[in-house]
Amino acid sequence: MSKKILIVDDEKAIVDILNHNLKREGYETIQAYDGEEAIEKVKTDKPDLILLDVMLPKMDGFTVCKNIRQSSNTPIIMVTAKEDVVDKVIGLELGADDYITKPFSVREVLARVKANLRKWDGIETSIKQNETDQQLLTFGPLTLDTYKYEAKVSGKSVELTLREFELLKFLATQQGQVFSREELLEKVWGYEYFGDVRTVDVTVRRIREKIEENPSVPEFLATKRGIGYYFNAE
Repeated sequence: MSKKILIVDDEKAIVDILNHNLKREGYETIQAYDGEEAIEKVKTDKPDLILLDVMLPKMDGFTVCKNIRQSSNTPIIMVTAKEDVVDKVIGLELGADDYITKPFSVREVLARVKANLRKWDGIETSIKQNETDQQLLTFGPLTLDTYKYEAKVSGKSVELTLREFELLKFLATQQGQVFSREELLEKVWGYEYFGDVRTVDVTVRRIREKIEENPSVPEFLATKRGIGYYFNAE
């Protein structure tokens, strides 16, 4: 069965370009031209991935993303025309899995779509394989349930987005090994380095805020200055 992609953009020319190229790659597509319509299409059509523009009429993309994340883990790729790093950070903090800046190349969009769908398929497969064998990873007060995709600190549940959990789980299962930002983009996000590693930095910061007693002096997610990040099981 082909994957269903929801394209959300108020510029018909962009929607048409994405629609044509995604269909050519074998995807099924649906469209929404404003924020309110996007939320309705998510509920009724249940897409496998969402390409979500930030600047939308009726309801901006950030609000749409936040609304979707209240009930769904569907992969979201934010599309912004602004170069401002703040926009990218806001999208990630609201639960977006990825972002692309306009003007974009169709090749890059297709690569990001494929990578995010492949990552999600891998997660669903892992969940099915673990249905009868719940796996817990415990590091002092931190516990990761790799079946339920849940994290707890001192017994209290911590709300992590799917991507945050994936990054934390990956580093936790590679204890002590340092990974560069580019390597983490490839191994956790599932695509080769395109030029902006801030995605990793923002995601690490968000995880630290949720699991560390003092995010400024992290105990679990440590930084190797000039190289990257690693999980400190000690």
